[in-house]
Amino acid sequence: MTLTLPEASTRLRVVAVVAAAALLAGVAITYTVRAVHRAEPIASDSEFALDRGHLYFRSTQEGAGRVARVPTSSTTATTHRTPNGPSCERFYAAGGTGLCLLRRPGIPPKSYAVVLDKNLREKRRVALTGIPNRARVSASGRMLSWTMFATGDSYAGGSSSFSTRTSILDTRTGYLIKNMEEIPLTVDGRRYHSPDVNYWGVTFARDDNRFYATVSTKGRTYLVEGDMRKWSARALRKNVECPSLSPDNTRIAFKKRVRDGTKNPWRLYVLDLRTMREHPLADPRSVDDQAAWLDDDTLAYALPGREGRKQDIWTARADGTGHPNLRVPGGSSPAAVR
Repeated sequence: MTLTLPEASTRLRVVAVVAAAALLAGVAITYTVRAVHRAEPIASDSEFALDRGHLYFRSTQEGAGRVARVPTSSTTATTHRTPNGPSCERFYAAGGTGLCLLRRPGIPPKSYAVVLDKNLREKRRVALTGIPNRARVSASGRMLSWTMFATGDSYAGGSSSFSTRTSILDTRTGYLIKNMEEIPLTVDGRRYHSPDVNYWGVTFARDDNRFYATVSTKGRTYLVEGDMRKWSARALRKNVECPSLSPDNTRIAFKKRVRDGTKNPWRLYVLDLRTMREHPLADPRSVDDQAAWLDDDTLAYALPGREGRKQDIWTARADGTGHPNLRVPGGSSPAAVR
């Protein structure tokens, strides 16, 4: 059969469209496979586990992005690190459980909360929306919490231009609270309602029931005490962000806003829960971190790094005496496994 010129042209266009569609399908399949591969956390070395007596952290230099560790007993910044852990944006561990917050490129980017066992192997994964910001595990390893920036990327300015989403996971029952904003909140003795309520920075007590967190509303931040069984929370004190409960459950380390604006707005403080008296740490620098207790006397936190490093981990005495010490050059997300 002989085709006329219009018919031949039409046939060529059809063939071209089919070929283009096949090419695009191939690209899409390749991209999907690569995206799935990128979503997988980098497995830790078989000998890298949650062992007592070590300080775990996210490395920002050697093995950048992977969890590393150093002995807790060593106080020198030159201690050799073991950088064979999983790849995480934020990390925390306690009680034989690790929490790794991942963010992977894509359209749109994908984020996950990955629950890890004592050998840092994946047990559960939760898909998330936003940018990883805070991660915490209770002392027993049962209760997990994480905070994501849903919009914006900073609360340094003290405005309401950002939004957070904080979740709580009970690893024993598997129950997941995707967003704790609906928890009944009491402020100044009255039930409080407002559409601008944001929570972040949860820290758990030893009983796995009581917890503390930050809530912001109407341009103010509060320390709130929560009860998991009653599912309720009450404001205790103003101007408290990113609380961290001490191992003996008697004090809370937190960052306090000491000046307005975005330039050096915070300083680390410690609050005695019995007397409700507070005092600053010896480090006067602005710390944008949820400090971690290495023991009942020592706090660890991340600051912008020196000598071209992205971040460094520093330590300071909880009683406010002494001087800050550089503990881990090139590290963030400190967590002491005791």
